Amino acid sequence: MKRKDFLKLTGYGMAGAGLLGKGVKDGEHYYTGKAEDQSHNMSGFAAPRLDVVRVGVIGIGNRGSGGLRRLSRIEGVEIKAICDIEPERTQRGIEILSGSGHIPDQYSGSEDAWKRMCERNDLDLIYICTPWHLHTPQAVFSMEHGKHAATELPAAVTIEECWQLVETSERTRKHCMLLGNVNYDFYELVILNMARNGFFGELIHGEGAYIHDLMENNFSKDNYHNMWRLKENKGRNGNLYSQHGIGPIAKLMDINCGDKMEYMVSMSSADFMMYKRAEELASEDDFWEQFRGRDYRGNINTSLIKTRKGKTIMLQHDVSSPRPYSRIHLISGTNGIARKWPSPARIAKDHTGWIPEEEFNELQEQYTPDITKQVGEMARQVGGHGGMDTMMDWRLVDCLRNGIPLDMDVYDAALWSAIGPLSEWSVANRSNAVDVPDFTRGAWETNEPGMDINLERGGTTNILS
Repeated sequence: MKRKDFLKLTGYGMAGAGLLGKGVKDGEHYYTGKAEDQSHNMSGFAAPRLDVVRVGVIGIGNRGSGGLRRLSRIEGVEIKAICDIEPERTQRGIEILSGSGHIPDQYSGSEDAWKRMCERNDLDLIYICTPWHLHTPQAVFSMEHGKHAATELPAAVTIEECWQLVETSERTRKHCMLLGNVNYDFYELVILNMARNGFFGELIHGEGAYIHDLMENNFSKDNYHNMWRLKENKGRNGNLYSQHGIGPIAKLMDINCGDKMEYMVSMSSADFMMYKRAEELASEDDFWEQFRGRDYRGNINTSLIKTRKGKTIMLQHDVSSPRPYSRIHLISGTNGIARKWPSPARIAKDHTGWIPEEEFNELQEQYTPDITKQVGEMARQVGGHGGMDTMMDWRLVDCLRNGIPLDMDVYDAALWSAIGPLSEWSVANRSNAVDVPDFTRGAWETNEPGMDINLERGGTTNILS
């Protein structure tokens, strides 16, 4: 049976259009079983090595501008093309690269300019920093035209798009990596190394979040092109941006590589803030009339996931309440726990309470992985959320240049992105449980864990001073 012919609505016989979230539409393929085998397992896949990684960047806004700065500082990278719908942004990209030795061609002026760039034969990697709804179309088009794709998060906004990414990557044997930068944050790398060395015992439970007050940014006319991010928060209700929370937890628990997500439930509060802000602005400026209404995402979403091996994960999403920034990042095991937020980060072991700061610092030094020892200090100097963005870009390039598997593959990109539409379905159905698709189609049982943080392979690329 072909996937496109297989329709499953999590055990419910029928669902009206009003019951399904935007991410899981009425009549959309909602496939959770194994209707067809993998055409090629991309977990552990190593593409042919590249002496030089020739890059095209789509989207020179908030994230793309930083990506240009970082990529231009990594050995073996040639930025050959940049694209943005707004010509002034591509010009800004040229200015950012001034003096770096990178002189890319510019593509702009139309919504399809990025396609012309991707059709070039002299690019190896397309680096995607555009609004969410464009990530899958641009990644799929890139892979179809012989390029690896690295996309900002989420990689997809519907379950169907998740499967498009998986199937295209398998068929073309091109990488599709989610730019999950927080997986390379320094604390997260230490905790991952500790967990892999058995410090916490058997892992039981994890918690992650994206708690970041973006009210002013989302209700600004200048921050996001065509108000795209505010529009995502209007008409969709769920955990829309889960990747910062789930990424490090999934790697700690070997999800897709030894365990898998089985089902999840999700609950959102009402919106007590965004619709009021829209009404206030609309009373003074007709531009905001389009954003009136009560169909905003709930201020706080909480989602719970159960894995096949019986472990649990809690994820939260809140970008509108006046809460201090937090990704929580808690991992609990049979021998101890670690928690990053609220600050300061802490570790407890064997029922003895929180470890004193001095001992904690010694543990961090002891378990600092090789990736941090090799490029961490230079990454901090280059920057990008304290250096983790540079660590991510460096490792992506390093893997491509050495012909080794990426730390995060297309199954990670699809699964972590699927939490959005699955949470929408659960929220719309009184927080009923929803099955989580197995994008590996059973290969999770034998896949080897990713994230080679101790550089058993690779690690030969440099960050240029």
